[in-house]
Amino acid sequence: MRIRLRGVVIMVAAVAAVTVCVTAVSMSAGQAPAAGAQPYRAPRATDGHPDLNGIWQAFVTADWDVQAHPSNPGPHPETMGVYGAQPGGMSIVEGGELPYRPEALAKKKANFDKRMISSVTNDPTRFDTGDPEIECFRSGVPRSNYMPFPFQIFQNASQIQIVYEYKGQIRTIYMNPHLEAANESWMGWANGRWDGDTLVVENTDFNDKTWFDRAGNYHSDALKVTERYTPISPYHLQYEATIDDPKVFTRPWKMSFPLYRRIEPNIQLIEFNCVPFVEELVYGPLGLYKKQPK
Repeated sequence: MRIRLRGVVIMVAAVAAVTVCVTAVSMSAGQAPAAGAQPYRAPRATDGHPDLNGIWQAFVTADWDVQAHPSNPGPHPETMGVYGAQPGGMSIVEGGELPYRPEALAKKKANFDKRMISSVTNDPTRFDTGDPEIECFRSGVPRSNYMPFPFQIFQNASQIQIVYEYKGQIRTIYMNPHLEAANESWMGWANGRWDGDTLVVENTDFNDKTWFDRAGNYHSDALKVTERYTPISPYHLQYEATIDDPKVFTRPWKMSFPLYRRIEPNIQLIEFNCVPFVEELVYGPLGLYKKQPK
């Protein structure tokens, strides 16, 4: 009897564990709750809208490639071994493929071929560069949200500010009133609104200097990005970004993935000032970093 009862208890525990796992996966994937379940209602800020304050992070490998990709060795496996290796990952792109124009696809492939280049050309005032990330430039939108660094949201009724650990980047989302951009910039210009419990952010006025990933996927200065941040549990935001760039793509396309709340005790952003890490890479060809004799 004890053995049979013990078996029943183990079975019930196993079923409960599976149910919890499935529920967590469904919530993190942004799926609708089961029939009869109450939809999640996020805690409210003082203005009555969902409170998104906190530190968040994506756990995807899209910074390497927004599309599905296998693991690969890094650029210098003969000296770095596995340290620089690329992890494999799933696509965050709806439908899996990017709708490039033929001439734009050719440029994407050229970007990939020169992604590690950073050198002075025959003109010493001009550099031939690859991925802007390699030189610690600003990472743009939406890439900043899926780099392997956390970011923090600060929210009030008139503005929402996002501070990224990478490079200490800051974005201001103007809620009320909306404001016009003074000029094009690396991070673009953001005006936001609420659609129910979803924060919708319209990003415009980008320059053409950032990439979507290390695989060479890129955009032009015609880029518009519409982001959607939807609370789906106390610990998850479902993130979506619709990319519209008629100079590069034949139609708009969308990416999506969950953002996870960091809940460790005393969690905080740690400074990642990458400028000193790239000075020799960028300026070394000019002879500014020649070793001085002892």
